[in-house]
Amino acid sequence: MKKLILCLLLCPITLLAQSLRVGVAANAQFVMEELKTAYKKKTAIELETIVNSSGKLTTQIQQGAPYDVFLSADMKYPQTLYKAGLTLDAPVVYAYGSLVLWTTGELPVTADLSVLTNAAVRHVAIANPGTAPYGEAAISYLKRKRLLDKVKPKLVYGESIAQVNQYVISGAAAMGFTAKSVVLDPSLIRKGHWVDLPQTGYSPIAQGVVILKRTNQAKAARQFVQFLRSPEARRILQQFGYRSPAS
Repeated sequence: MKKLILCLLLCPITLLAQSLRVGVAANAQFVMEELKTAYKKKTAIELETIVNSSGKLTTQIQQGAPYDVFLSADMKYPQTLYKAGLTLDAPVVYAYGSLVLWTTGELPVTADLSVLTNAAVRHVAIANPGTAPYGEAAISYLKRKRLLDKVKPKLVYGESIAQVNQYVISGAAAMGFTAKSVVLDPSLIRKGHWVDLPQTGYSPIAQGVVILKRTNQAKAARQFVQFLRSPEARRILQQFGYRSPAS
């Protein structure tokens, strides 16, 4: 009887301590650290984040990965999961992201991308456009500037924005197309320089969030999605260069 009473007392604690597993597109890797802290302070719920490209996270979810919530860098991948019946609800936009050209070197970067044709720029990092929406946006911008054919031989592809960042920081690539949220992270804000690319050059990067049907924490998952749309979360997102969707 004592063991049964002890078990009943401990079970609620165990349930409360269970973390929410969130698949996060690599562009939001840094801002998620701030969001995690704020969300835990507000609810006492831990967030366990798994970072990868949106496409790879989608594949993992389709193959049964036990995530509760998915934060994508676009709406296309969450919509794919919704249409396949793998989500509780239709995805919603939680933020709009921005694309930048970033370098840790000395060469100037400008929105016309003319520096990319400089012979001194041997490698330009870009996320795989087949799985990473920011890579897709970068290709669109290069096409808009009629530079894709000239720059294509210099392109080196990362699996996600996270790998693009590694290429730029290590010097493996002279420059890279990355998310504005990356270069505004306090740990990177003084490393090199960057230029914000006009959003007329690529489709709006509407970042979607969706709750997965396989979750056994639907209430906590919904609470987190609501938190993302709260004034507190929006302030954090804006600090990292994201724009808020219309209320």
